[in-house]
Order: sequence, then C-alpha cells, then structure tokens
Amino acid sequence: MRSALVGYAQTGKTTLFNALTGQTAVTGAGRGDKPNLGVIKVPDPRVDKLTAIYKPRRTVFAEVRFVDVPGPRTKGGGLSGSIMQSIKEDEALTLVIRGFVGADGAQPDPVREMDDFEAELLICDQIVVEKRLEKLRKEHSRDHAATLDLETLEACLTCLSDGKPLRLLDTRAEQEPVLASYGFASRRPMLAVLNVAEDRATLDPPDTLVRAGAARGVDVMSVCASIEAEIAGLASDEQGDFLESLGLTEAASARFVRNAYGLLDYISFFTVGPDEVRAWTTRRGDRAPRAAGRVHSDMERGFIRAEVMKYEEFMAVGSEQRMKELGKLRVEGKNYVVEDGDILNFRFNV
Repeated sequence: MRSALVGYAQTGKTTLFNALTGQTAVTGAGRGDKPNLGVIKVPDPRVDKLTAIYKPRRTVFAEVRFVDVPGPRTKGGGLSGSIMQSIKEDEALTLVIRGFVGADGAQPDPVREMDDFEAELLICDQIVVEKRLEKLRKEHSRDHAATLDLETLEACLTCLSDGKPLRLLDTRAEQEPVLASYGFASRRPMLAVLNVAEDRATLDPPDTLVRAGAARGVDVMSVCASIEAEIAGLASDEQGDFLESLGLTEAASARFVRNAYGLLDYISFFTVGPDEVRAWTTRRGDRAPRAAGRVHSDMERGFIRAEVMKYEEFMAVGSEQRMKELGKLRVEGKNYVVEDGDILNFRFNV
C-alpha cells in the first residue's frame, strides 16, 4: 500500500512523516520538489502469534509506504507537474492540515485549508478533462470506446464544474477503466489529518471539519506530530508509559494504518511455514487468484486452487495437521472471495 502525504507548507507534514517512519527527512524549501520516501510495518498481533507457532526463519509484516510530497508554498500557488505525477502514482492521499497557531500568529482554519487544497486537485483534473474532451469532439469518432470515453469525461466535467471531487462521481463498471487511465487526483481516496498543538493531542477533530470531510468523501483524524515525533524517538519499552502519561492509548502510526486500510478497503491474509510467516494485503472482495497475484504474478496467472485455513479456527486447534483431521482445511477455487485473516497456500502451474 502506498499513500502520499500532501498539504501546504508549515503544516508539519514532514514532521508527521518522520514520526510515522522514524526517519529524519529534510523539511523546508531547500528540498525542492523531491519527495521523501518511507515505510512503516503494519502492526498485527496475528502475525506475532503465527510466528510463535511456526518459529520461521523470517517474519514479514505488511507495509505502508509513505511518500512525503512537497506541496505548494502558498494557497492557490498550483501543483507542479512533478508533484501531480507523484500524487497520481499513489493509491491514496493523506492531507495534512494545520490545526495549531502559525509561527506568524495566524489562527488555523482547517475547513478552508482542506477546501483550498482540494480546489487545487479539481483544477488540475479539470484541465485534463477539458483538453481530452476538446480532442474527442474534434475527432467525431462514433465507435463504442470513443463514445464511452466522451460520456465519462462529460460526467467528470459536470462533477468538477460543480466543485465536487471525482471520488464522489457515480459510475458504471464499464467506466472504471476509462477513469483509471487518467489517474485523476481528486478521485483518489483521501484521509485528512489535522495536526494539532500538544494541548489538543487527546481531542477529536472538530465537528465542522468532520462534516466538511464527509461532504467530500474524506475521512478525518487528528494527531500532534511533535508528540508523535517524541514517541518515535523512544525505545519501544518506554513508549507505552509515555503514551499513558499523555492520555493516549496508542501511537498515531497504528491509528493511521487502520484508517488507511479502511480508506482503501484493504484486508490482510497470511502465508505461513518454517521459512516464513508473512502478512499480505488485498482489497476486500478480491477473489483468490487476485490475492495470489499479490504474492507473485505467476501465482495469479497459473492459479489452480487455494488451501484455506481460518485464523481463529487455526489458533483454536494449534496446527495444520489438526485442521486437516477436523476437516477445517478447505480447498477453494477461482471464485473464492478472500476474507480478512485467511491463512492461504496457493497451488499454481505456469
């Protein structure tokens, strides 16, 4: 999973990136348009429990890849080509919004900031749509592909002209490939993270921001990046006490991962054995061959069947052998829909 951290200057975006990833990425104007790249492991106690049973040579947690994308220095400054390209390569956007008093004494205005940044995305998408529509109309093509393209883009233009992001656009299944081919920025699932002062670290985001986000199909959470950076700098055995002293139950990275999973409708499945216990991600509703493709493209291409164990059932009996004896190890075909927590072994031939 890959998520872009976006937002304006002085929102604490790179501080949050460093807190989440444990890095010390460069902040400020000196970095130019170069994005910072980082990874965090997805905490999952199920992986730890499977590791305790199998005692593998290697344990691999699922990962979230973060891209700290330099944003416009000022509102209305526009998004550069390199920034837009980076955004289009990511599965989701995480918009960091200032929720604290600025260095110049400016009061935060989270709703306005979210609206302003989304307006930048809408403008970029609208330019792409208008250019493509102009070309299609000049070509006068009447084949099905051109007609579908024209119809879809006209719907996009109406949506954007109404000030709505394309993530709110109702589409038919046959229109999805058309939309995907353009990589529209405002169609990306988006999470808004309000970066607050230390005295608001334990508070929920304001209702006004939550309602504004809901109207745009955006989930909202709040963090204090400066505190999270302190937490990230502590030894793991010290973090719990520090969190408790602040009235927090967990670090922002865990909450962020949960929200990111929900945003993209991701679930986890596992592959296990003496060599490796590993967590993988796939979309909710994916069938077994697609999940196999997450492990290796050859597995999806040559998929034969999947051997499935349910995590809770497996933990209750404690071994694969016992699962077989009880008839709880199931063999599923191409139409099997993978569920969160499935322990899978793929059979394939290429």
